Amino acid sequence: MIRPDVLAGHLATEGVSLYCGVPDSLLKEFNAYVGDGASGVDHVIAANEGNAVGLAVGHYLRTGTPAVVYLQNSGIGNAVNPLTSLADPEVYGIPMILLIGWRGQPGVPDEPQHRKQGRIMPALLDALELPWSVLPAEEEAAGDAVRKAVAESVATGTPYAFLVEKGTFAPAGVPAAVPTGGPESGPPTREEALGALLAEIGTGQVVVSTTGMLSRELYEHRVRAGAEEIDFLTVGGMGHASSIALGIALRETEREVWCLDGDGALLMHLGALPVIAEHGPSSYFHVVFNNGVHDSVGGQPTSIGQVDVPALARHSGYRHAVTLPSLEDLPEELARLRRTGGPALLELRVRPGSRGDLGRPTVTPAESGAAVRRALTERGNPS
Repeated sequence: MIRPDVLAGHLATEGVSLYCGVPDSLLKEFNAYVGDGASGVDHVIAANEGNAVGLAVGHYLRTGTPAVVYLQNSGIGNAVNPLTSLADPEVYGIPMILLIGWRGQPGVPDEPQHRKQGRIMPALLDALELPWSVLPAEEEAAGDAVRKAVAESVATGTPYAFLVEKGTFAPAGVPAAVPTGGPESGPPTREEALGALLAEIGTGQVVVSTTGMLSRELYEHRVRAGAEEIDFLTVGGMGHASSIALGIALRETEREVWCLDGDGALLMHLGALPVIAEHGPSSYFHVVFNNGVHDSVGGQPTSIGQVDVPALARHSGYRHAVTLPSLEDLPEELARLRRTGGPALLELRVRPGSRGDLGRPTVTPAESGAAVRRALTERGNPS
C-alpha cells in the first residue's frame, strides 16, 4: 500500500501544487491527508467533478503547474465536458493528473450502481483519448508512475488518469473526520430526524431519497416498520434526487412528493433549484438533511457553511423555505409547509455519522424502481 504523504511527496516533486475534487471512499485516506491543514498542501473540495477540472484549468493558466483532480469514477460524467472541451490538447491543452477511485472494478465485489461504471472505465478513458494507467500499490513503483505521468501530461498538454484500486492507500494517520453517532448533545442524528419526519409525512406519499446513508437509513426504517411505501432510493447519480422528484411531481396529481436530500448532493447541482421553483407543483416538498460533510465516503466537509440554504431556495423562487430549530417544532413546521404549498424547502440540521451496523438494501435498484413505477401507475397515467 501507498502512504498518502509519500504519494503527495512524489507529486510535489513533479510540480503539482493543488489538489481539488469530490471525495471518494477508495481515496478517503488520501483525501484525509490532503484535507488536513497540517499537510501544508493547497486543497479545495469542489461542488462537483466538472468544477474541479475547471479549477485545475485556471490553476495551470496562472501557475504553469498541473493540479490533481480526484474523484470517484461515477463522477467522470460530470467531468467529461470540461475535459474534452477545455483541457483537451485540441482546445487549451491543460495538463493535470486525474486520481480516480475505481469503484465496480471487474472481479471486485461492489454495489449494483457501480458495476457498469467500473466495467467500462478503461474503454471510457480510451474513448476520451486520455492516457491512463492503474496506480501501482507499491511506493517506489508509484513514484516512477507519477514521474512518467506528469511528464507525459505536461509534454502533450493532456490530462493523465490514474485508476486507483481498492486498498491502494495505507491509513493517513489523520483523525477521523466525523463521529459515528451516539448520545452526544447537539443536533439529532440523521436517522432520528428521518424517523420523526416520516412519522409526520404519513403514509401513501411519494418519497425520493438521495444517495448515500440517507437512502440506506430510509430502507431500514421501512423494514423495521413493516411498511410498504412509495420510496425511490436514489443509489447513484448524486445530486439528481431533486430532479427525479420533480419528474414525478409534474405528473402526480394525487400524492405529495417529498425529496429527502443531503447538503453535498444539493451543492453538486444547485441549478436544479430555480427549475424546481418554476415548474414544481404545490405538492412538491424538499427536505435537506444538513450535516456539513460527505458522510458516506469519509466525512470530508462540504462548503454548505457558506450558504443560507432557505434563503437560497427562496431567492431561487421557492414559495417557502425555513431551517427547523429543533425536532420538537417539526409537526408545526410541516403543517405550515402544507398550508403554504410547494415548492417548499425545509432544512434539518443533523449530526454527522451513522450507525456502524447500518445495512444496505436487500432489493436491487431494478426491483425497487419497478415497485415504485407499479405503485405510481396502478391507477393509470394521469392525462
